[in-house]
Amino acid sequence: MDVKRARRVARRAARGSWRAARHEWTLVVLVALLLAVAMTWPTLRDPAGTLPQDTGDPTLQAWQIAWGGHAMATDPARVWHSNTFFPEPYTYAYSDTLLGFAPFGMVGQGPVAAVVRYNLLYVLTHALAFVGAYALARQLGAGRAGAAVAGASFAYAPWKLAQAGHLHVLCVGGIALALAMLARGHGWSLRHGYRPDRVRPGWAGAGWAVAAWQVTLGFGIGLAFAYVLALLALAATTGYLRAWWRWGARPTVPPGLFLADLAGVTGFAGVTLLMAAPYFEVVARHPAGRRTVAQVEMFSPPLRGFLTAPPESWLWGGRHQAARETLGFPGEMTLLPGVVLGALALAGLVFSAWRLQHRLVLAAGVGVSLALAAGTTFGGDGDPGYVTLVRHVPGWDGIRTPGRLVLWTTLLLGILAAGALTVHENGPPRRGWRRWGPAVLVLPLLLVLVEGVNRTPHVPAPAAPAALRGVPDPVLVLPLGGSRDYHVMLWSTDGFPRTVNGLASFVPASQERIRVMSLGFPDAASVAYLRSVGVRTVVLLPGYAAGTPWGDAAGRPVDGLGIRREQLADAVVYHLDPKG
Repeated sequence: MDVKRARRVARRAARGSWRAARHEWTLVVLVALLLAVAMTWPTLRDPAGTLPQDTGDPTLQAWQIAWGGHAMATDPARVWHSNTFFPEPYTYAYSDTLLGFAPFGMVGQGPVAAVVRYNLLYVLTHALAFVGAYALARQLGAGRAGAAVAGASFAYAPWKLAQAGHLHVLCVGGIALALAMLARGHGWSLRHGYRPDRVRPGWAGAGWAVAAWQVTLGFGIGLAFAYVLALLALAATTGYLRAWWRWGARPTVPPGLFLADLAGVTGFAGVTLLMAAPYFEVVARHPAGRRTVAQVEMFSPPLRGFLTAPPESWLWGGRHQAARETLGFPGEMTLLPGVVLGALALAGLVFSAWRLQHRLVLAAGVGVSLALAAGTTFGGDGDPGYVTLVRHVPGWDGIRTPGRLVLWTTLLLGILAAGALTVHENGPPRRGWRRWGPAVLVLPLLLVLVEGVNRTPHVPAPAAPAALRGVPDPVLVLPLGGSRDYHVMLWSTDGFPRTVNGLASFVPASQERIRVMSLGFPDAASVAYLRSVGVRTVVLLPGYAAGTPWGDAAGRPVDGLGIRREQLADAVVYHLDPKG
């Protein structure tokens, strides 16, 4: 009997495993992962030795993820006071932090692990974007083919190829996934409206949790998302009050849903405020960190930018070269959502599974998001326009790149396209449709993916000099300033020594003073000043110093300075404390 029972249990387990393996969401996640590997290739060909795009922002963000994991594992209370920009506090808030990736930062140590971690997350963010937009389209009522197009366009829109070095811009999947969960939790879809029997409080709570996580990745993307959630909450409240007034009776809200929303909104607001507080502190300490209208204007794309692809696009890059040459800042102004996506969305305005009123709302959303993404190009530097948000909406003066709001344009176009394809997918069967219909519906997906094929360069990750390992901190690495400091930040993941080096969109006054006072290093004035601010070690990298004020520093005398010089293969180390 025991043997027979064991066999029955094994058969049931096998059938359950087979059903799980064939489930739609299992297949979606698997396809998303495989697509991400293929569409970001050759990122995973050498994940320990190369970085996508360049060695600028990717090295910064590799450090950010590593620091977040290190700080949260060792001293969470000091997470905002990073090891860079010594002796300044709140230095982790000098840019978007990617703090939500801190759990990944707890795995592995050192620069190589940081590079591997970055490359893995670079691939996974594309998979998450596909899954999130697919889930949102399905929840709204789209068929599988339409949802797949929405997911592919959101993950692999041509404009995103220009952002290959900005992980905080690429990781937008949490936005779509949170909206999908919230819609599911509230029993709402575009096709069927509100259905009380479909309310799932657990999904609503999960949606708020994912939304809060998205904000922890940075306000460059998360700020607009927070305001979108506020507008959606206002719309839902208005609809509730309207129903109450229309029917003369207060609509019933399931207690579980009310509690889930109350806890979710409270948690989301709490996380947002906790994330925002250090940024307000930074602006108070460094007014130069506040974005100006002039900076916004510099990064505002012309309208033709939304029809132009970046050079990393395999299909459009070469063809749009002449158009890119007319743009002031191509990296932030090549904002093509996709030609195929645009055509499908236009079709979705005419033939769609969505109601006309919903199509008009989606089209209006596309128009508004385009206008905002154009920055000062639409409305100039007056009201109303993007500048209105900069001047009057809390937090908006911290964003200088309006073009990134095109992510909302892309998401809304994807939903319009999904509605068009859903009409055909769910329409009445016709002669020959059963045989050729699925293949026809796959074609738009393939065309969208072709537009997303990349030719992104993958460059060698900067190797850490052996001289930096184990030096007494605080340390100053020369030359100081410029994109080289990104490399120093990455190298500092080996033990996280306090370092003067660091690069942000503004230069702290203390760092500028150190740079100026160190121009003659090693000399009496520079040594005395560095000692006064607490620096114990100076590491000169001759290979980096050529063409800088420190190009001949290695040959300058140190007699009488009371310091010890150590000549190594790849660096010169100066111990300002001779006993150190």
